[in-house]
Amino acid sequence: MRNLILICFLSLASFGVKAQCEIKADVCQNHITGEYLSDGQHYRAILLSDQVAEFNATLYGGTTYRLAGCSGTQDGNLQFRVFDSERNLIFKNNDFQNAPHWDFQIESTLDVIIEAELDPIAGASGCAVMLMGFRR
Repeated sequence: MRNLILICFLSLASFGVKAQCEIKADVCQNHITGEYLSDGQHYRAILLSDQVAEFNATLYGGTTYRLAGCSGTQDGNLQFRVFDSERNLIFKNNDFQNAPHWDFQIESTLDVIIEAELDPIAGASGCAVMLMGFRR
């Protein structure tokens, strides 16, 4: 009986976390506007204040991209950085007041590492969502 209660609790908790991330993804989707087509991926992670999520992506040459990141229902709660495969910094949004999205063009195909973490001022835990789209 005790195990059943534990299983039920964990199931409900994971459903709540999944629902929280779904809401954040919907908020973030507002930044992938009509001129951009989503790549279909929702990069998500549940984070505590000191954790960093890492996502990998391949960007194709000759394409203009929009990378959008959010946590919470307001913009500016997520800090994200983009590195090349050798960990050279390409972009960080906290240089731009935690801008919720970044538009950029890639000249040649590039593997990137995207790191995301909660803004320390925004809260102690939350769901980080990153979305990527390319210009139509």
